[in-house]
Amino acid sequence: MIQRELYLKKVRPFIGTDVIKVITGMRRSGKSVFLELIQEEIRKSNPHAKILSVKLDDEENQRFLIKDVLYEYANKHIQEAGDETVYLFFDEIHDVEGWEKAVNSLRMRKNADIYITGSNSKLLSGELATYLTGRYVEIRLTPFSFSEFLKAVEPVFPGEEKSRLFNRYLMTGGVPFLAKVRYDDEASHAYLQDLYNAILLKDVVRRKQIRDVDLLDRIVRFVMTECGHTFSARRIVMFLKSEQRDTSIETVLNYLSACEEAFLIARVPRQDLLGKRILAVDEKFYVMDTGLRNTVIRGNLRRDIDQLLENIVYFEFLRRGYQITIGRIKDKEVDFVCDKGLERIYVQVAYLLATEDTRLREYGALEEIKTTDRKLLLTMDQLDMSDGEIHHQFIPDFLLGQ
Repeated sequence: MIQRELYLKKVRPFIGTDVIKVITGMRRSGKSVFLELIQEEIRKSNPHAKILSVKLDDEENQRFLIKDVLYEYANKHIQEAGDETVYLFFDEIHDVEGWEKAVNSLRMRKNADIYITGSNSKLLSGELATYLTGRYVEIRLTPFSFSEFLKAVEPVFPGEEKSRLFNRYLMTGGVPFLAKVRYDDEASHAYLQDLYNAILLKDVVRRKQIRDVDLLDRIVRFVMTECGHTFSARRIVMFLKSEQRDTSIETVLNYLSACEEAFLIARVPRQDLLGKRILAVDEKFYVMDTGLRNTVIRGNLRRDIDQLLENIVYFEFLRRGYQITIGRIKDKEVDFVCDKGLERIYVQVAYLLATEDTRLREYGALEEIKTTDRKLLLTMDQLDMSDGEIHHQFIPDFLLGQ
């Protein structure tokens, strides 16, 4: 198993506390394996720890999809343990109707330490959030980062150049299971296509009771094609109209929201850096995994390189705990405005600074911002092109924290 240290750091302080640990993320992004990593952490300090793990998407555990049955089963283990802590792991808890009440009741047992996972960002929007104000912590997993990908791919391509592995990461993405098929192109494509279908049908259509699956698929494919570009819901409506599919802006917005909840895409708002206000139109969307995107729309590295780079940089900042918006200053756009606490970083992402026009565009947007905050230009140029207050970095080095 790949040690996902970035996320383990976030969960360690809460192990052994009565705070419920909620692990969320896209389907098959590694949540179940992460629960196993947490269990390993627990056993390091307590080899004889009492651990109860229930995978609720397993056919053998279908009886636990009734909340009262799940509660009685877990509560029995708690009672038998006496004063000893019982670590409860419920994988894909959202499949249990009314699970909030069962989990809340278990939380009130003094010797229960609870961990749950779910593939929907609204997992905490219902009764649990009301019950547990200040009593839970959410940790959102994404597919492998580039550094995690390198660890997974090393046994398959030992000694391969970092640049070639980075190109593979751009196209294949970071879905953990692909390591098990040794990143075979045909097997990876088949698996990612199946994953897309599962997310669309199980996490979007079924949960939101969407009837027009074809319309949903067309909207998602449009977003994947245009990831990293600003556009509005109205533009999607016009595109669909050109394909003889009439729909409303409201329907488009509802479908996009449902895909966000399933962690298939991420919406990034724009802000006016001079007026300091969020702009209501022309947002950007990014796809949770570039391999998933490239499988669905038949992505091409040469054609899509700028979009893929921007997509990967966005999620890397997200992993590092930044709140991200798109910046606009006068007639120029700043790719990312990244905030964490009192820190702010202005970021531009480009493929290569090969022409003077490109250099003027990328440096010009950052130069317009009069601030002492950090300004970062990320490209695939390996020569350091830092200029004054603008720091330049090679994208793979940035992703590896170098």
